[in-house]
Amino acid sequence: MRKQKLYPGLDEDSYGGMTPTGRIVRDAQVFGLIAEDETCAGWSLAAIQDLYDRVTDAWRPYGQMVSNLPEDLRARHKQIYDAAVARARERGWSPELYSD
Repeated sequence: MRKQKLYPGLDEDSYGGMTPTGRIVRDAQVFGLIAEDETCAGWSLAAIQDLYDRVTDAWRPYGQMVSNLPEDLRARHKQIYDAAVARARERGWSPELYSD
């Protein structure tokens, strides 16, 4: 029997969740699809895919652009992402890691 792969959660994801899956989790927090303290630790890939679909739907009216968000969502996005970047940098993440 094959063991189901589970998401480790934002806190255990690479560099504090600076991954595509981490972005989905943070965007879900921004849009209120999950609580801000939900890291999705232990979620199945199917549950993460469902969350991805819901986040995609939430972004659709804004063209996937932060600048198109209403002020309250834009402020929430900034708060969540600023904190995430700070945590990731503490863990050794740098945007240059992905520049090759």
